[in-house]
Amino acid sequence: MQAESAYSGNAGNLTIDIDVDSELWAGAIDALHPCAEQAVSAAIGAGRATIDLPDELEVSVLLTSDARQRVLNRDFRGKDAPTNVLSFPAYEGGDVPNRPGQALPLGDISVAFETMKQEAETQDLPIEAHFTHLLVHGALHLLGFDHEVPEDAERMERLETEILAGLGIADPYANSIVDGMEE
Repeated sequence: MQAESAYSGNAGNLTIDIDVDSELWAGAIDALHPCAEQAVSAAIGAGRATIDLPDELEVSVLLTSDARQRVLNRDFRGKDAPTNVLSFPAYEGGDVPNRPGQALPLGDISVAFETMKQEAETQDLPIEAHFTHLLVHGALHLLGFDHEVPEDAERMERLETEILAGLGIADPYANSIVDGMEE
């Protein structure tokens, strides 16, 4: 299963390539595909306020299983466990080059179905809301945002909350047990 979207708006000209490599997503992909477009576009749009980005951008999203996510997490982060979302920025520290006339790939985001679904159920959230939050979080990592130190974590959480509010989604950090967003 594979889908590709071109999304325009405050994110500029953004192409979002969505690859589904697990049948677990089959029952949810129709409802979640628009969430993916909105989440990534909103995060990139918000990032434009603080980072100089070229007009043409590309982001790849992999919708996968816990088993595949575990391998990615082990191979790239040294953590032998599945996790909800992983981001693989093409450029470190938000140092994004500007190449006029060329679409710039920002990087890849992967989301594990089982972990995402379990977290949504545990937190009594609609799966669409949690999925959207994970993609906003992952897209901000592609832009160089991080949460390794408290000040950066606060800045990133505040931005996530603002982006999600703009999408009609409640603050995921208020009275929440959000965990696992640790890339």
